[in-house]
Amino acid sequence: MKKGIGLNTGDIRLVAVTEANRALVTALELAPEQRDFVAGNADSLEEAETDADARPRVVMAGTRVVGFLMYEAPEDDDEARIYRFMIDRASQGKGYGKAALREVLDEIQGLGHISHVSICYE
Repeated sequence: MKKGIGLNTGDIRLVAVTEANRALVTALELAPEQRDFVAGNADSLEEAETDADARPRVVMAGTRVVGFLMYEAPEDDDEARIYRFMIDRASQGKGYGKAALREVLDEIQGLGHISHVSICYE
């Protein structure tokens, strides 16, 4: 398994967004050249408050918040859509994104009604 700084990428996990971690999620940053590819995390969290299908997740590396993703998997659809996915610029290049993608795909598979997954970008 690829190792980041003192951390196996197997230590990557997804957790729900809470009041306790929300500010850490909104403080995550992308490199300037990446900002046009994904909406800001604050905007995404605001969107999630009014979209019942949105499933925002915090990407954790051990006890550190290193990224954010959001997907939808409506009960009446066999397709899930990952439409927000970012790893903080300081945590990129360590395999966390690949590990987070594996985690979200496992979570989606566990829902039981999904047979297709698409990844979208803005």
